[in-house]
Amino acid sequence: MADYIVLELIKSEGLAHLSYLVGNGTQAAVIDPRRDCETYISIAQSQGMQITHIFETHRNEDYVVGSVALQQRTGAKIYHGKALDFSYGNPLSEGDSFEFGSVILKVLETPGHTPESISLVLIDKSASDNPLAVFTGDLLFIGAVGRTDLFPERAREMAGLQYDSIFSKVLPLGDHVLLYPGHGAGSVCGSGMAKREFSTLGYERLYNQALQKKDRNSFIEMKLAEKPHRPPYFRKMEEYNQQGNAPVLPQLPTPSPMSAEQFKAARANGMLVLDVRSTEAIAGAFIPDSLALPNDLIPAYGGYFLSYDRDIGLVAEGQQQVETAVLHLMRLGYDRVKGFLAGGMRSWETSGEQYDQIPAVHVDKLVERIRAGADFILLDVRKEEELEKSGKLPGALHIFLGDLLEHIDEIPKDKTITTFCGSGQRALVAASLLKQNGFKTVEDSLGAMEACQAAGCPLEKVETAP
Repeated sequence: MADYIVLELIKSEGLAHLSYLVGNGTQAAVIDPRRDCETYISIAQSQGMQITHIFETHRNEDYVVGSVALQQRTGAKIYHGKALDFSYGNPLSEGDSFEFGSVILKVLETPGHTPESISLVLIDKSASDNPLAVFTGDLLFIGAVGRTDLFPERAREMAGLQYDSIFSKVLPLGDHVLLYPGHGAGSVCGSGMAKREFSTLGYERLYNQALQKKDRNSFIEMKLAEKPHRPPYFRKMEEYNQQGNAPVLPQLPTPSPMSAEQFKAARANGMLVLDVRSTEAIAGAFIPDSLALPNDLIPAYGGYFLSYDRDIGLVAEGQQQVETAVLHLMRLGYDRVKGFLAGGMRSWETSGEQYDQIPAVHVDKLVERIRAGADFILLDVRKEEELEKSGKLPGALHIFLGDLLEHIDEIPKDKTITTFCGSGQRALVAASLLKQNGFKTVEDSLGAMEACQAAGCPLEKVETAP
């Protein structure tokens, strides 16, 4: 039994998802659990606690929430905001409170990111009745605020609700109050988040750029001007997290090793080959028609290109890469990992099977081509805000990676295509997609913009969209 307040932050790498276990005495609550929920049980047991409550600050759209799985393991009750019709759990209202020893969690209804979003105010009643901390979900981040575009037909209303929730409910809790959001830097649920996981409301009031829009109309217009990307997999996450119907996995799936012959047969029967190796390894040799998606890009970009209705076969450089890929995929709801290529690419190569390559182009060569007026397409797949921040190479065609398949007909197939991004990783993903869609002469600029900045490439300024 913990005779002190326990507050543990659990970070899910890649997703930049932040969840929490908080409690005192023999009881604990978990806030926004992930699907692989063993860690919460382990933490609680180590403190002599039982998890009795599970709170969801909102219907998450970027990962499979683990509330149902955790409930099955612990018997805890699930709670979420009442303004959305969930098929499981219990609705919460403004002012509801729950006690865990000396800890009180009090509910604030804080719509904006979603209509049913709540924040949970933590009070240590052994010291004071005043707030000590607040868990804000995706309403207020460290250095930013959450996106408000998830209900497009209510965009203006949601932006206004977010302003009201932040300025009328959360900030008045007090400048001293500790801030615990649902995501950190790198999440697709917001942009501009600080690269740290600690702050106070007072610090955010002073230095969070979004909170400098103190006029309600100015804040709303700022939010309406944002154009965040919405990966297609969000729809599946919203279904799973509102209906509670995601399959409960008793443990992390363990895909089977497959020989080159088995892998080839499964590929012929429709299995998607997902290559999760390093950028340089994939460029050197990869299985034709495979999707190149290095492991650390799966959380941000897997949801654009992977199907829930298709088996997946992994090409990796070892068991650790396989396990990491499975973990990332499982958190996004992709459970149909059929197996992995035993022996990696070497087994494919030594079996006599065909393989493909993507040539690397140094930035110096790119600059030479541009200055000589060479007839090729430089395809820049970075986000718009990246272009606005660092500029672009002259003549580059810009298509955001997540939108590439929708605009692929705009790219001529009779020219050499050189893909370009921030460091070369996303450019390789784009190159593999082009290869899948019949483009023959495709290259990748390894190093890309980072190399350009180091080498002093000529760059054009990109004006911010009005």
